[in-house]
Amino acid sequence: MVFEITDICHVRNDATDTYVVIQGGKLLCLSPADWEPFAYRDVADLAELKDDYFQHLGQLGEVHCYSLSLPAELEVKLPEGGVWLGLRDLLGCVSEVCFQLLGRALQVDNWWRTHQFCGTCGAKTEALKEERARYCNACDLFYYPRISPCVIGLIRRGSQCLLARGSSLPEGMFSTLAGFVEAGEMLEQALCREVKEEVSIEITNLRYVGSQPWPFPGQLMLGFIADYAGGEICVDGEEIIEAAWFDVDNLPNIPPASTIAGRLIQRHIDDIAAELET
Repeated sequence: MVFEITDICHVRNDATDTYVVIQGGKLLCLSPADWEPFAYRDVADLAELKDDYFQHLGQLGEVHCYSLSLPAELEVKLPEGGVWLGLRDLLGCVSEVCFQLLGRALQVDNWWRTHQFCGTCGAKTEALKEERARYCNACDLFYYPRISPCVIGLIRRGSQCLLARGSSLPEGMFSTLAGFVEAGEMLEQALCREVKEEVSIEITNLRYVGSQPWPFPGQLMLGFIADYAGGEICVDGEEIIEAAWFDVDNLPNIPPASTIAGRLIQRHIDDIAAELET
């Protein structure tokens, strides 16, 4: 099944549509290790619901999906077994399709909550029906969900790959290098700069692999594989705690395959296996 972003003007049909329930940046789940979409009958009694709590997200197969964003101060009657979880709690527990849907729901919810007022004049903004935007009539300004582009890359040296343990990662987990793209910077320049800043090495022969929305809170990760070109690993000990070269048969604890980092690492493993067969 595929999740697709479709027409925002879809008219809600409570008999067939499904819902992602959010409050305070958390997702309502019926299990501490899984998520399933809710039918309207499952959410109708959570609280007194208003039309502006609902945001159309897209379609999961043929089914239209909405977020139900409940104000933080609203008292909610949780269903039996109901628990609020962050999306990070569900990493590796839900499919990539569900991760995309839930990530979009959280990004739209965050934008909706934080753009109720104009950032220039402070006036109340209004929601537009024909597109995903809020509008300040006083300033003639439109506010759209903001996305921050980031590069993420796996560096190869022969059959080895460079993995690093960042200060924000769980203890013992290593991942690929990543960072935000600066204003006026090309993606390739951004990755070369980030790698140089974080581990002090040079890279070359960058190849684009794929992308993934990363809703923490609003990044778009653009993934590359690149080759080592020179230098010795040197980390700052703050943002990056340690980094090293790893053989594919001796990898440390790495991110799940549902993440772009996990996909880049798996791509490297597959490439090495294919090279050994030739």
